[in-house]
Amino acid sequence: MHKNVILAGVGGQGILTLAVIIDHAAMQSGLQIKQAEVHGMSQPGGAVQSHLRISDKEIYSDLIPKGKADLILSLELMESLRYLPYLAKDGIIITATETVKNISDYPEEEQIIQQIKDSGFKHIFIDARKTAKEAGSFRAENVVMIGLASKYLGIDKKQFQESLKELFADKGDDIVALNLKAFDLGEELAVEL
Repeated sequence: MHKNVILAGVGGQGILTLAVIIDHAAMQSGLQIKQAEVHGMSQPGGAVQSHLRISDKEIYSDLIPKGKADLILSLELMESLRYLPYLAKDGIIITATETVKNISDYPEEEQIIQQIKDSGFKHIFIDARKTAKEAGSFRAENVVMIGLASKYLGIDKKQFQESLKELFADKGDDIVALNLKAFDLGEELAVEL
C-alpha cells in the first residue's frame, strides 16, 4: 500500500488538522507516514499545503514529486488548480467548492471548475461547508472532506473514527459527535470513479 496525498487550502480552513487526523489514522493502522507542510498563515487567506506520504514500507522523502500524487484534497477551489500538476495520471482530485477571494483578480468559480473538468483527471466537487452545517458546524468541513476521501485512502473507517474521538476528546463529547457525524456525511458522498 502506498498513497501520496496533497492537502491544500488557505489559512484557517483546518488543513493542518486534516493532516494530523489522516496521519493519526494511518499510524494507528500500522502504516508509515512522512509529512511536509507549508504554512501561509502569516497573511489572511495565505496558502497552506501539506504533503502526506503513506505506505506499508519505509518512506525516504516527505515531498511528493509532480505527477505522483494519488489524491489531492483541497478545501479551496483555486488552490486545487495550483496542485493539479502534482496529480498522477490515474489520480483523483477532491475539491470543496468553497472560495476565499483573497486577490482582486480571483477567477470565476465556473471557470476554475471547468479547468478541472477539462484536465482529464478524475474529480469530485463538494459543497463541504453545506454538508458540515448539516453535521452541526461549518467548521467541520475539513472532517467532511476526510470522510469523502477515506474511500480512496486505503485506511479503515474505524481508524478514522478512533482518531477523531481521540484528537477531539478534550473539546467534549458534543464536538466529538459533531465530527463523527461530519465524517459519516462526507463518506456518504463518496462515488465510484
